[in-house]
Amino acid sequence: MDKKLLLVDDEDGLRRVLGISLTDIGYEVHTASNAEEALERFQALRAPIVLTDIKMPGMDGLELLQAIKAIEPETEVIMITGHGDMNLAIASLKLDATDFITKPINHDALEVALKRAEDRIAMRRQLREHTENLERLVAEKSAKLLHAERRLATRQVLEGLTEAMGQLTTDVDAGESIFNELPCFVSVHNAYLEIIAINQHYRDRLGDFVGANSWDAYCDRKPDDEECPVGKTFRTGKGQRSREILTGRDGSDIPVIVHTAPIKGVGEDADVELVLEISVDVQEVNRLQEELRQSRERYRQLFDAVPCYITVQDRDFKLVEANRRFLQDFGGDPGELCHAVFKGRSEPCRDCPVAKTFADGETHESEEIVTTLAGERFNVLVQTAPILDAAGRVEQVMELSTDITQIRRLQDHLTNLGLLLGTVSHGVKGLLTALDGGIYRVDSGFKKGNEKQVQAGWKVVRQMVGRIRAMVLDILYYAKKRDLRWERVDALEFANQVADIAEAKAQDNGISFIRDFAPDLGEFEVDPGIVSSALVNLLENAVDACLMDKSGAKGEAGSAKDHVIRFHLSERGDDVLFGIEDNGMGMDQETRNKLFTLFFSSKGDRGTGLGLFMSNQIVEQHGGSIVVESEPGKGSRFTVRLPKVLAQSAKTSQTRETESGQACAD
Repeated sequence: MDKKLLLVDDEDGLRRVLGISLTDIGYEVHTASNAEEALERFQALRAPIVLTDIKMPGMDGLELLQAIKAIEPETEVIMITGHGDMNLAIASLKLDATDFITKPINHDALEVALKRAEDRIAMRRQLREHTENLERLVAEKSAKLLHAERRLATRQVLEGLTEAMGQLTTDVDAGESIFNELPCFVSVHNAYLEIIAINQHYRDRLGDFVGANSWDAYCDRKPDDEECPVGKTFRTGKGQRSREILTGRDGSDIPVIVHTAPIKGVGEDADVELVLEISVDVQEVNRLQEELRQSRERYRQLFDAVPCYITVQDRDFKLVEANRRFLQDFGGDPGELCHAVFKGRSEPCRDCPVAKTFADGETHESEEIVTTLAGERFNVLVQTAPILDAAGRVEQVMELSTDITQIRRLQDHLTNLGLLLGTVSHGVKGLLTALDGGIYRVDSGFKKGNEKQVQAGWKVVRQMVGRIRAMVLDILYYAKKRDLRWERVDALEFANQVADIAEAKAQDNGISFIRDFAPDLGEFEVDPGIVSSALVNLLENAVDACLMDKSGAKGEAGSAKDHVIRFHLSERGDDVLFGIEDNGMGMDQETRNKLFTLFFSSKGDRGTGLGLFMSNQIVEQHGGSIVVESEPGKGSRFTVRLPKVLAQSAKTSQTRETESGQACAD
């Protein structure tokens, strides 16, 4: 691996100290004191790893990151930032920085970031090697297939060749000079069924049969056999074609396809004077066909054994071929559209790497989130390679998608706690500001004796405290998974308590809130605190979906669409079902696929990307699931399934804690 590394920082001391550390690790360190100098050095070095400060005089680190990525997209760039520059660090990750480390630089954190960069470089190199090997294998086997097909086509060519050689009847020696060069058995026979001329290939493989009987070279023909191909040609005056077996010089059997052509004398009614016999050895063709079959089988096994998803697509993005792993996880028949099978989209993906490869013939890559037929979500690294036709044009594109979900999860665990603080700080600040406003209104109402103002202020305080509580619980739940504090709860009473919390926000925004609860469902086992938070989060998202609906749809009376949220409670077998349904903006499939991904939010700056992720974690911890149905412009429906009785594994840790606490008390 290329160990060159470019270190960029405007502090001389940091460059010297950090340069020594990096050299000790094994890197060839090159330094620059500002972004402009770094860009010039990068043009010459093309270092695979760049370590740069974010804040520098003149061009800053973000501008340098963009310039480097424009020159060499595969360069891994690690950003150095101060504790107060977290927003800039997050912005750098959005610009495809590999990672960031904070000042003062921790040596272990630096090594982790460098290891991640090296892993990404190694992964790309391995994928490139796999692609090149597959391309080479396809080229080799295609060449052999073409060669075999040409050998088989020789039979047709020979028929035309015999007609041309019929003009050589008056000069056998002249004819011999031509057919000596043919890679098949060529012989000329007279009317006495004697061989009067053979080519060198015939002589080398079968022996010198000049003067012998026409049938002597065949292993299953008898003396005076006029029914051999030559004898039939003299008798009928027509060329013959048959499969025969010749005997080689070493006594081996040589299967051949025999073609004969009559050579007549001068005049239309002239008799057949000579017969030209050409025998093609099909043994080599059979061997090549078998080798080709075996090679195809090995290629198929390799194609199916590669630990990634592989497809071959045409210019319309239709599947031409797919390996076993892709078919098992995503399905898809030849002719189906890749974006429909792989991403559930009706239109080609934005910035599709396959489209780029068709456009410029180069390899491209991207990172995507996909959902299998079983509902599993994977992070995949997609890389493409062109498949060229004989003229060098891109005929098809091979797409390799490697599952990097575990890598992303490990990366999340290492970086997301730091990102979490920066992501939610803006939201917390807004909530605290609103809370201050509510407290001010309460204080002012008390001073003025204005009860309505006190109630209005208290309502704001209560709402803000609830939101802060939910956010803190999300953060704590993410930071450290807590054990369930479960209890038996009446399902109908629990649903009404959740509805009371969410209904106020809906009504304040002019959205109808409908409760549809089945009575007499009895009790179920649940941690009411966190499940209530999860359901309220889903209900508040339904309110936001209605508020963000800009479709401008009209009702039957011509008025603007009335937004409605329906909260359902029912049971199915041993499960309790909570349904949350709205007629808001809805979602496409790509959004649904990413819905429960950490830090993904369709609300832009107004969302932290924590709520739905944590709601899904809470439901799964109870042994339940969330099913989402949605279409753009038609609203969404979330169905939350929770078991009435928790699995013993979910109760064990709390039982142990309770018993331990009793023992201590005793």
